[in-house]
Amino acid sequence: MRIPMPLIVFVAGLLLTGLGLLAYFAFATGEDRSMTALIPAFWGVPIMLCAFASLLTRSIRKHAMHLVAILALLGVLAPLGRLIPTSIKNGFTFDAKSFTMIGMIVICLVLLFFSIASFIEARKARKTANKLVSKASE
Repeated sequence: MRIPMPLIVFVAGLLLTGLGLLAYFAFATGEDRSMTALIPAFWGVPIMLCAFASLLTRSIRKHAMHLVAILALLGVLAPLGRLIPTSIKNGFTFDAKSFTMIGMIVICLVLLFFSIASFIEARKARKTANKLVSKASE
């Protein structure tokens, strides 16, 4: 049984949103709270909106899923761009900030993997359909 891509996208967006809320409300106290802790949630909400948009019409699905792939790629690169230089400068410490960034990287990397696999599958299906149409027209 194949899981529909919009469901995978929605779950990933939900996980990112939950991670951002967890980082903001649970990992930091009142004075230490920063809006940057909500960055995974700022990523997750548009991803969930893309999942809903992809269910509206077939023509929107392709564009929404490509936007999800872009967001997933940026969701891997952005935390890495912060985590690597900080780790080089100060040494790596596994704290709430690094946990949040690593969590975002993992969720977005898995989503990117599923997105690429879905694109490959869609291309193969399109080629098969084109071959069937060309054989039927002969």
